[in-house]
Amino acid sequence: MQELPFHGTRAYSGSTSSSQPLVLGIETSCDETGVGIVRGTTLLADAVASSVDEHARFGGVVPEVASRAHLEAMVPTIDRALKEAGVSAKDLDGVAVTAGPGLAGALLVGVSAAKAYAYALGKPLYGVNHLASHICVDQLEHGPLPEPTMALLVSGGHSSLLLSTDITSDVRSLGATIDDAAGEAFDKIARVLNLGFPGGPVIDRYAKEGDPEAIAFPRGLTGPRDPAYDFSFSGLKTAVARWIEAKRAAGEEVPVRDVSASFQEAVVDVLTRKAVRACRDEGVDHLMIGGGVAANSRLRALAQERCEAAGIQLRVPRMKLCTDNGAMVAALGAEMVARNRTPSGWDLSADSSLPVTDPHVPGNHDHVHEVSKENLYS
Repeated sequence: MQELPFHGTRAYSGSTSSSQPLVLGIETSCDETGVGIVRGTTLLADAVASSVDEHARFGGVVPEVASRAHLEAMVPTIDRALKEAGVSAKDLDGVAVTAGPGLAGALLVGVSAAKAYAYALGKPLYGVNHLASHICVDQLEHGPLPEPTMALLVSGGHSSLLLSTDITSDVRSLGATIDDAAGEAFDKIARVLNLGFPGGPVIDRYAKEGDPEAIAFPRGLTGPRDPAYDFSFSGLKTAVARWIEAKRAAGEEVPVRDVSASFQEAVVDVLTRKAVRACRDEGVDHLMIGGGVAANSRLRALAQERCEAAGIQLRVPRMKLCTDNGAMVAALGAEMVARNRTPSGWDLSADSSLPVTDPHVPGNHDHVHEVSKENLYS
């Protein structure tokens, strides 16, 4: 019988070069089945199977639908990623998976698959944090992260300002949304405007033809006594919805392009203003922006403008790496291997509310598993 690497208190020591580990990453926190393969900080494959079309008719993600879609897509997507990377599963130095936060059922599909592959291959398993992965993916675009790094993460479920001195072990939350995240607000306003789901891309498209100063929508939590780094978009969402309802009640046509542009400007104004302030206050000269909303063209433009004015270097991955993907999980997993972080145990489970201060979930048991690769994987 062949002995598996220990998944307990000591770090994995494999045959790979410590600086260039080959890692497969699995991401299933929401509605996209992402599988990525990286070697060190080089992206070899980024395969995605999205179930967004299955959720569109419901106006949002349905957890059970997402979980079933992950089950169906998992093995084909892993096979596609291995083929795209031109590597064999036996060549891997580790398997990383999003352990949280996210939808519990969806996470469990990914964690179960990652445990099965890691166990069968005799490779170390790393359960990693979805939010930390969104930061680490920038290494695939712009090289190693500066330490410390300030990160603005904006997505359907998260709007957060994070400070990291070591992406594998030290991530600190400076601020977060207290109600609706930016992506949620985009989806809800798109629904009010009858623009469909998801809302971010379509509002961005309409906003390009509108006037961002046409309507003075509120900027939440920007008063002198408000929390410096926290976000709130619920009030903005309500203000926009009521403005639209008033127009319709008066029998007037709703200027969709101007509403989109003005709403979008209110969101990105707050996001970039607070992010630049955090950099200044903490003495950090780099800002990384990640998450699905980071694909928004106006957010990118305004962030670049304000960072240049403040002498801050902006790092934003290309759009495909901003949305949920397996490459970001593989990137963080590769960093875990390179820094000899303790692998996760076979008792790894999903944690839908995993705090960002836990970049990865190590094991807590002290026994060694044995398994025959030949019997389980060929």
